[in-house]
Amino acid sequence: MEPARSERAAPSRDLNEFLVELSVALHRYSMYPIGHPALAPAIEAVVRRAEQLMHGRPSIAFGVARRQLVIDGVMTDPEHPVLRRLAESLHRHHIGAVSVMQGVQPHEISEALQLLATEADRGGSVAPAPTGQIPSWPHLKLHPLTFDGLAIVGDAPLTGDGDDALQASGGSELWIGLASAALSSDGSETESSVPTEPSAVARAIDDHAGAEAYDQVIVGYLVQIANELKTASGDTANELRRRTSRLIASLKPGTLRRLVAMGGNEGQREQFVLDATHGMAIDAVLEIVKAAADASGQTISHGLVRMLSKLATHAESGSDLARPRADVELREQVGRLLEDWRLEDPNPEAYGRVLQHLATSTAAETPRMEMPVAVHPEPLRIVQMCLEAGAFGPLAERAIDEIVGTGHVSEVLDLLTVRPEAAADVADLVLARLTNPGALKAILEHDPIDVASLDSLLPRLSLVGYQQLLGALASSESRATRRKLVDRLAKTELHIGALIAEYLEDDRWYVQRNMLVLLERSGRVPEGFSAVRWTTHPDARVRCEAIRLQLTLPYERELGIQTALSDLDPRVVRLGLAAVQYDCPFEVWGRVTELALAPESGDEMRLLAVTALGRIHHASVVDGLLHLADGGRSLLGRPRLPPKTPVLLAVIRALSESWSTDPRAATILALAAESPDPEVRDAVSPYTT
Repeated sequence: MEPARSERAAPSRDLNEFLVELSVALHRYSMYPIGHPALAPAIEAVVRRAEQLMHGRPSIAFGVARRQLVIDGVMTDPEHPVLRRLAESLHRHHIGAVSVMQGVQPHEISEALQLLATEADRGGSVAPAPTGQIPSWPHLKLHPLTFDGLAIVGDAPLTGDGDDALQASGGSELWIGLASAALSSDGSETESSVPTEPSAVARAIDDHAGAEAYDQVIVGYLVQIANELKTASGDTANELRRRTSRLIASLKPGTLRRLVAMGGNEGQREQFVLDATHGMAIDAVLEIVKAAADASGQTISHGLVRMLSKLATHAESGSDLARPRADVELREQVGRLLEDWRLEDPNPEAYGRVLQHLATSTAAETPRMEMPVAVHPEPLRIVQMCLEAGAFGPLAERAIDEIVGTGHVSEVLDLLTVRPEAAADVADLVLARLTNPGALKAILEHDPIDVASLDSLLPRLSLVGYQQLLGALASSESRATRRKLVDRLAKTELHIGALIAEYLEDDRWYVQRNMLVLLERSGRVPEGFSAVRWTTHPDARVRCEAIRLQLTLPYERELGIQTALSDLDPRVVRLGLAAVQYDCPFEVWGRVTELALAPESGDEMRLLAVTALGRIHHASVVDGLLHLADGGRSLLGRPRLPPKTPVLLAVIRALSESWSTDPRAATILALAAESPDPEVRDAVSPYTT
């Protein structure tokens, strides 16, 4: 399928803008006479763009196709009107490429544009030209194509094989254009005819090593041929496909690597390989894939390359049933490979030789008894191959179980994060194997627990999986492990309350406490559940969590408050006082007052009790507050405040906010307002005074 325009590889923005400026300048030269004031700004814009681009490069070179330009190995958009106009103008002049070097001068560009602005069909063609007359400047060079003796035929009928078979479609133009570009010189001589035999074209390309502008043109034609073959069919397309395959096979490895490099952009290489995958012959596809990986300075999976080689063998010489299936599968695998080809080969050298032998030989060539001794691949490698090949079976299941047993689950999860998109189904099967009860139990038995791996698996766990986690929480001897499991279990969206409640029958105090914590934090309390049984537990830590849970249950909240305030452990009492700060049941007013008045309760609990009393607007509580604010009388018999404490300040605030109209409270508030201590004065509400 043709990629959408937005998905095509495109020249960088700077290169695109340079080409646009050049096209605009050429258009102005074709419209205005020399000396017109509109020309100089256009030339200056081109020179300025060129200088900006060449800060980090010695030159700019771009090739010319019929309706597109090739720069850094990328074809411009054929629908871009400005760039298409530039390509068509240069193509009419038989210009195959343009090179711009550092130091280019405005007059050089001006003179070149003057030549190119003349209509080619009116005798103004720049190339081909007689020997020695091809225009050239120190920092600007036009590279012509030689078309002498070539008939770019579009109307001739298909008459036979070989050259004749290319005479009936656009494929003929592409192949002859490629041959002409490969065999052309700088214009120092012309050819009366251009041989189009693939081996001759390959030799010519090999001989032009290091010519950047030349490579741009060759790559441009290869890209166009790849695009043509993606949709073309019939004898003409088959002949073009055959010739291109022979050309690529005849190129030296270094030459093919140079062409596929295409400016060093990895995205461009992938697009070219992808286009080639959909159209070119199988052997050509394999060569281009290898060259692209080599040009990237990276290593694709050796096992996958061997598999592709085996598929190519079946696609070329397999049975009638195997050939089409192998062809389709190979092209799909190459497409998946493009998503990530940075995997190194971890196989031992001997094992690699075994795999290479298997990939390049048939059963007839290698009798079963003469095969080398099998080498057992490491489990992680098996999982990696399954993801690459899109296959899953018993061998993968055993490999995953072995990985889990050795505690290397994180390495499998790392593979899944960089898997090809096409391996999504296999990745799901791998995760399902990792989260089955046996595997999960093995993961949880490792000490310390692999928290990062567990976090990755939690979203896929079922109730059975969470039962395994609860079992690990109950049985673990490590406090750190129990804490980590509680944190994760409390965040689940599944209703695990019934599972948690089962473990409350465990006799160990810390198991009961942890399960009560989970019920409170998760909010997944089973219907009709009561925490009363654990509010009288001998261990205060269990009672504390049971009451904390009770306070979240509307039907047991008041009971939980009463139980907490009557407990002997300060931690439990503190829970009850915290619960009555804004809603204090009538039944516990007396107990709260007792706690506020008892010095042995401690300042923290007394402060909580006073704050709660201050919010109760009932006359029965004011006596307790006044008692706390009574400091006796001075020698002269005047009332006075007790020494300043947090409790006294809280009493004054409570009286000021709720009892300022009470005569007894007014006396206390007047004393506080006249106090020399600013904190005591500030405790009196400004609305009271």
